[in-house]
Amino acid sequence: MNILLVIFVVLLVAKLAAQLWLELENRRSVLAAAGEVPAPFREFIDEATYDKSVAYTLAKGRFGMWEIAFNAAVLAAVILSGFLPWIWGVFEGVWGSGVWADALTLFAIGIVLSLPGIPLEYYEQFKLEERFGFNRSTLGLWLTDKIKGLIIGAVLGIPLLALILWLVGLSPLWWLWAFVVVFVFQLVMVVVYPTVIMPLFNKFEELKSGELKDRLFALAARTGFKARTILVMDGSKRSAHSNAFFTGFGRFRRIVLFDTLMEQLDERQLEAVLAHEIGHYKLGHIPRILLVAAGGLFLAFAAIGWLAASPWFVEAFGFAYEAGRVAPALLLFSLLSGLVTFWFSPLSNILSRKHEYEADAFARDAMEKDPAPLIGALRKLSEKNLSNLTPAPVYSRFYYSHPTLLERETALRGASET
Repeated sequence: MNILLVIFVVLLVAKLAAQLWLELENRRSVLAAAGEVPAPFREFIDEATYDKSVAYTLAKGRFGMWEIAFNAAVLAAVILSGFLPWIWGVFEGVWGSGVWADALTLFAIGIVLSLPGIPLEYYEQFKLEERFGFNRSTLGLWLTDKIKGLIIGAVLGIPLLALILWLVGLSPLWWLWAFVVVFVFQLVMVVVYPTVIMPLFNKFEELKSGELKDRLFALAARTGFKARTILVMDGSKRSAHSNAFFTGFGRFRRIVLFDTLMEQLDERQLEAVLAHEIGHYKLGHIPRILLVAAGGLFLAFAAIGWLAASPWFVEAFGFAYEAGRVAPALLLFSLLSGLVTFWFSPLSNILSRKHEYEADAFARDAMEKDPAPLIGALRKLSEKNLSNLTPAPVYSRFYYSHPTLLERETALRGASET
């Protein structure tokens, strides 16, 4: 076994051990608070609902540990067995070589590698989520979503891959141009995804005229947010979970509310949620996130450019090195990079959590410095979604892009008292 394969095994085992340890720590924290509703949450959640949230969290944790171990085993088998160069040769025998052939091969291998995870996805949707009353999808809808996603992925992904591979022949700095192309593609998708792709999966309707719409547009006006429309999405066709999100920029920006969210919150709470989403826009969080993403993408393509020019990299995993051919390096990087980037996920969460605190404060101020509407909304969403109210601190710091309910409440109340 060469040194790169040894490094791969070490990184894989380290990640697996860390993930399982984090899940076990979270489980211990949840069990330690089980049996009685903790004091901070007794105002809004009854014992039966709290017990159900504990059971849901533990069930997801057990499933998560099996999923983590399964994914690690699949990755180990794919990398160590010689499967990748073998299947590459199979598809190469069908399509030959060249930019488009390599792009098709990358896409086809991506599909093949996704197949082992489909039973887990099915179990999570139709067994685990069903058991706790969240699943509202059907097998037909689930399969239709898969087929649509595959078609959209092919239409967008294969030409993008071909363009990246074509750039290799233009300049030794092809990876820099590839970074620019992919980043511009991502910016375009910020507009295209919510306006073109999402409507292929969900129905979007303008918020109906009435007191709620008047209230929300009045909020937009007093916060300086030029809203063309507020949309309601039929998220209930797939899940009972609720959410709201902001997409796009400029005249393409949209605020979307799940229909389940509208069922669960009163008008003042919905106003506070919308104020939170407007806060993200007004405080410049979207550009910051795009800049951070651009930095990560730049580093990724710089690494790919270096590895693609290094024969020892692809040869260590069973591929024959060909000068000017980067497709095998792209494939290997996509599979292996997560072993490194996993350890940096808490850093991105620090920025995300900071943004959430800031958007919460903006919403509080927009609601006449009253934290109660947003706190009420957060509590209701935690209750209805059976959120984990007592995660292990190390677990939430590592995985959570949002602060916990208690952390958000404390920040909102503390700021309102100063």
